[in-house]
Amino acid sequence: MPASRLRTVSVAACLALAAAPLGACGDKPPATPRAPAVATSAADTGGMAALIAAAKKEGSLNTIALPSDWANYGALIEGFEKKYGIKVAVENPEGTSQDEINALKEHRGAGLAPDVIDVGGSFAQSAARQGLIAPYEVADYDEIPEEQKDPRARWYNNYGGYISIGCDAKRVKTCPSTFADLRKPEYKGKVALNGDPTKSGSAFAGVYAAALANGGSFDNIQPGIDFFAELRKNGNFIPVESSVATIAKGQTPISIDWDFLNLGYADEFRRKGADVDWRTAIPFDGSFAQYYANGVNKDAPHPAAARLWQEYLFSPEGQNLRLGAYARPVLMDAMRKNGTLDKAAAEKLPTVEGTPTFPTEAQTENARRAVNRGWDKALSG
Repeated sequence: MPASRLRTVSVAACLALAAAPLGACGDKPPATPRAPAVATSAADTGGMAALIAAAKKEGSLNTIALPSDWANYGALIEGFEKKYGIKVAVENPEGTSQDEINALKEHRGAGLAPDVIDVGGSFAQSAARQGLIAPYEVADYDEIPEEQKDPRARWYNNYGGYISIGCDAKRVKTCPSTFADLRKPEYKGKVALNGDPTKSGSAFAGVYAAALANGGSFDNIQPGIDFFAELRKNGNFIPVESSVATIAKGQTPISIDWDFLNLGYADEFRRKGADVDWRTAIPFDGSFAQYYANGVNKDAPHPAAARLWQEYLFSPEGQNLRLGAYARPVLMDAMRKNGTLDKAAAEKLPTVEGTPTFPTEAQTENARRAVNRGWDKALSG
């Protein structure tokens, strides 16, 4: 199945996220508009124009753990600021999904608390269970596939990708293309993950993919934990968080990470003229696709700006900016059908075979508990 088809459905093309008149696209304002802090849709606030006005009045948006080179967040933040005149602050840019959840709890009620989160699926589900995120339906909420959103609209997926193996061909004679390859002695001291899987959504996905490549399943992530324990024991896996900086220094010449990140790193190295030949392979033996979810802090200091940010991320502009950084937007197929898709960017995506499947919320939570319980013990042995 082409890489451009990741369980998306059709979407209405009416939202352009400009200051549309009240009532546009069926957005009928309520008799008595609700405050943004309790609004569950733009219509609740009096319509899109009312939401935009309220967000501009707030003038700020607090975010956390959004590196500029992650799924095009640099361009998204710049676009949002330019479009609405709202300043976006980014706390702890290199933070993890768990850091985001911790910040929601630790800064609850404080002006510096994150207004919004962008986290791996299991972390979004955890935040919802803890009552940390507010229900809010973006304009195209009904068009998001059922399996990619919370039925109470507390979180919904925005973009995703496939786990891949990145490799610096200048430092590795023969780049690996499968998880099985990573066992080879020639990769001693070279294999890394993008973080700790007990805290990082991308690293957690790497363990899930390894499980699928080694006899595991969505119901059994233990083979993935065992695989990395084996690589650690034979010296191939190193507990160094992979990043652009560690790759450039030669510390992590092989990195298991999302394809949109590895592909983006290659572009960055080429632009900078770095002495790195970064190549990306999607392993057929552990094909694993996943999306990242967005949500609004239940106690957001800037509730209108938080909701407007969500609308922006699901607009054609926001979704195409994701695509420009190789991240697959959740509304991609629909945008192709209604003519809003950036076709040139779509053609740059790597081809993958087969139809992606996704673990259920229960399977993901069970896998997360297994990793939290067994990762440190397995890797320290």
